[in-house]
Amino acid sequence: MTRAETKERNRRALLDAARRIVARDGYRAKLEEIAEQAELTTGAVYSLFGSKNGLLIALVTDYLGPHYDGMEQAIPADLDFLDAVDAFARHYRRLCDDPDALRHLSFEISLQDLALRDAELRPKISASVRAHEERLTALLSGRAHHGDIVSPRQARRLATALRGLLVGLSQGVILGLTDEAPEPYFAAAARALVTPDVLGPS
Repeated sequence: MTRAETKERNRRALLDAARRIVARDGYRAKLEEIAEQAELTTGAVYSLFGSKNGLLIALVTDYLGPHYDGMEQAIPADLDFLDAVDAFARHYRRLCDDPDALRHLSFEISLQDLALRDAELRPKISASVRAHEERLTALLSGRAHHGDIVSPRQARRLATALRGLLVGLSQGVILGLTDEAPEPYFAAAARALVTPDVLGPS
């Protein structure tokens, strides 16, 4: 195995271990236990990520990557604006049926807890969330809607509202707080946000 391959293997082992332990322990996650589960030393964490917070930021980026890819696959470029919103909402609902959905939710809540407790980590995690919105903004802007083209500003305003709505609905589904919320319900709720007050001027 080359040096680069060894480095990537160690990086992956630390990220996988950190994800398990952060999902379980939240802000109490210990660097020593993460390194031990990865069968590495804490020195490897500092060498590869610079610090525990560096590892956690890399963890957020690593976690969100597949979500970005899934969004882009779920919203084809040829859809108009409303159909793109519909497709995104349905995609979000399907994520609730993932066998690991509860584990993913636990991890996301643990990250939020970390952000609340660590002033240094908070802006970095917030930046990762904003990056998620920016990707959605890019996917939605430039599409046709009622004879006009949706501007990046309008797409950004809707992306913020969609994230708030769909995160809340998804948590309800995953935690069993709602009796029935199928894909058409998610899609209808998302479409209902597409109003002049939410979009604002171009």
